[in-house]
Amino acid sequence: MLWGVGVTMGDILNKHFQEVLHVSKADSALVQLSIFGAYFVMGLPAGWFMKRFGYQKGVLLGLGLYALGAFLMVPAATALSFGYLRLALFVLACGLATLEAVAHPFLDGLGDPRTSDRRINFAHAINGIGAVSGPLIGGYFVLRGTHAAGDLASVKILYAIIGAVVGSIGLAFFFVTVPALNAEHTPVALAPAEAPTDLVADKQLFQHRHFVWACVAQFFNTAAQGGTWAFFINYGVEYTGLTNDKAAYFFSLSLVGMMLGRFLGTYLMQFIAPNRLLAAVAVANIGMCLVVAQHWGLVSFVALILLNFFFSIMFPTIYSLGLKDLGRHKQLASSFIVMGVVGAALFPRLMGLVANTSVAHAYYLPIVCYVVVFLFGARLYKVQRA
Repeated sequence: MLWGVGVTMGDILNKHFQEVLHVSKADSALVQLSIFGAYFVMGLPAGWFMKRFGYQKGVLLGLGLYALGAFLMVPAATALSFGYLRLALFVLACGLATLEAVAHPFLDGLGDPRTSDRRINFAHAINGIGAVSGPLIGGYFVLRGTHAAGDLASVKILYAIIGAVVGSIGLAFFFVTVPALNAEHTPVALAPAEAPTDLVADKQLFQHRHFVWACVAQFFNTAAQGGTWAFFINYGVEYTGLTNDKAAYFFSLSLVGMMLGRFLGTYLMQFIAPNRLLAAVAVANIGMCLVVAQHWGLVSFVALILLNFFFSIMFPTIYSLGLKDLGRHKQLASSFIVMGVVGAALFPRLMGLVANTSVAHAYYLPIVCYVVVFLFGARLYKVQRA
């Protein structure tokens, strides 16, 4: 849940910095570069740390960096430095990346590998509660009312509170008993018809083609997600006449849809193969982007909100499909898939260049991303056993 708050808060700051620090839409997207770029930088170190010291210490490292970054936002806001603020967000996001690298193999290893897709999607539904909370908190503390140039007092108060909460939870987690799991995680016995005769977990990691394509799909998935979130508030203000704080509340509403979509997706995966569900929602979001790009007033804004509903299962499902049958490579694989989140660092900048002219037309760009996600769900997810 804390991970969801930390990520979506960046999209509130994106709009706030445009107004208070007078940066352009394209330059404000550097906030996303700072946050999601940390995933690329921290992905492998987090995996090595987890493999060396275990899951619990991995979580403690993640929470510690998260709290440190939040506290660094206070002097950064005092200095009114866009660069210093981005550095603080980078440190905070290194904590988020560590938490993410630890969470997925841990969840995967907690039960039957055949139901890992549902387990990870359910955990991401809880993450959705935090994602919903981020814009609500940010809209109340940061975007409410008007702000003079250099008014970052609300940012200092908010992140001081966040740092204290995260640090306290880290202290509490120190005393939690975490079950010992190894990277190989022995699967339950399968029926003869289900049991693979040539399981290839002893291959080199990058010889697993489904894992490589999962990294690619996650890059494009998070690229589309990062760009969509970065300019959601701009879209609401420019095309529907909403105020900044009201647009932030609608952003939060769209994330409620994402949370509900994950609960629904977890249920539907009992009856529909996860890869087929992934392909279907990718096609749906291609349609939503086409509608958003036309800026048809309320109709397009509703389509923008629905993008998050169809986003819902993409991230966790790509993750779980990419970790299938990797055996001893699972922890390292998790780190590489986390590094794919760098797509959300790079793509908002590209969308921002288009958004400087037309925010609506910038939403044509994510269509390319959803085509890649569709191909992964339709064909490229398959485990090669030979």
